[in-house]
Amino acid sequence: MKSFSEMNLNHPLVEALKRMNFVNPTDVQEKVIPIAVGGKDLIVRAKTGTGKTCAFLIPIKQMSRPSRDLEALIIAPTRELALQITGVANKLRLHQEPEVVTVYGGASINNQISALRRSPRIVVGTPGRILDLIDRGALRIDRIRFLVLDEADTMFDMGFIEDIEKILEQTPREKQTLLFSATMPEKIVNVARRHMHDFSMLQIGDEDEVIVSKIRHIYAVVDNRLKFAALLAYIDSVTPKKAIIFAQTQYAADAIYEAMHKRGLSVVLMHGGLSQAKREQALRQFKVNGRFLIATNVAARGIDIAGISDIINFDIPDDPHTYVHRVGRSARMNTDGRAFTIVGSDQRNIVRDIEYMTKIKMERIILDTHKYKDIQVFRRRNWHGGEGRRGADRGGRRDRGYGGRRESRGGGRDESFRQRGFSSSSR
Repeated sequence: MKSFSEMNLNHPLVEALKRMNFVNPTDVQEKVIPIAVGGKDLIVRAKTGTGKTCAFLIPIKQMSRPSRDLEALIIAPTRELALQITGVANKLRLHQEPEVVTVYGGASINNQISALRRSPRIVVGTPGRILDLIDRGALRIDRIRFLVLDEADTMFDMGFIEDIEKILEQTPREKQTLLFSATMPEKIVNVARRHMHDFSMLQIGDEDEVIVSKIRHIYAVVDNRLKFAALLAYIDSVTPKKAIIFAQTQYAADAIYEAMHKRGLSVVLMHGGLSQAKREQALRQFKVNGRFLIATNVAARGIDIAGISDIINFDIPDDPHTYVHRVGRSARMNTDGRAFTIVGSDQRNIVRDIEYMTKIKMERIILDTHKYKDIQVFRRRNWHGGEGRRGADRGGRRDRGYGGRRESRGGGRDESFRQRGFSSSSR
């Protein structure tokens, strides 16, 4: 493997990477950077946590020209990911370079317009706010040289495909486009065919590695009333070092947070119903000394935190792609991880869907929930997302509640889990 100093990068850029303690490129960086520096459009399929942010920022920095024009537009699905990208870009910022401007909803658009007037070289933002600024005439992207779509599959799953198309129509034909995605559904390829020129496709790692093969996937089937009991049983048995717990709705996230907080657990909360300031504070707290982060799907997009030992799906996602995105928060940068999913008694066939679509094997375990069975967390009328349930993170769309589907099938055993307080069993 070449070091960054052997990749013919500008000396100030190599020095900036050294200050970040980046000496050798990751696999995705080693493969993407030379092709991107050559000016070719790229579609890159790689799992999250492989260093893809630097894989597109380094070529942009390397090929940057002295100019007052906006050179690069980087589009991300959520403000958390946009801010994360901006943080890395600022660390790579060379002496006296214009600032990187981040634009996203939920923050003052007037402040963002003022920042854009200072002629940034790079703008990072979410689709909706980018379109709003274009419509207001505050953001012109008709002369950009680089366009990056990060976590493209996430943006399309969130319903941003029309916004992305409108943004792409505003960009010049002669630009370089870099698209990164953990999965590659046909709709992404179709967009690429319409808007990219003679593009190449890179798949980093084997297909199973892209799908999170370094993670151990386990699940337990319980009655819906015992889901919180199953969560506590798992925590007490495994003692996760640092975990993200995914809930389907804001209401569920709030209830889980309150119940865990009352039990004295180190827990923080992050979902779309909180202000941006509170979400950023929660993320900082979790990074520094938090043990459990309770989050919804949208709020957790783009979270890149070292040392996540466990991903816990309090609610099993119906879509296998969502499962991949969730569990990809663990096993980052070539580390191992564990993903535990709580499956309602009427949701067991969703496990089969995930296994089939992702080509992974999920092990069923049996949890001893007896001592926790009397702990009540949810009001019964809210259990299946009925009256009083809060909406999804994204306006106009509602996540599915706790309802499930279908029947069961067979599985295997695991002695080590039995010795730690719960056992593996046939499905």
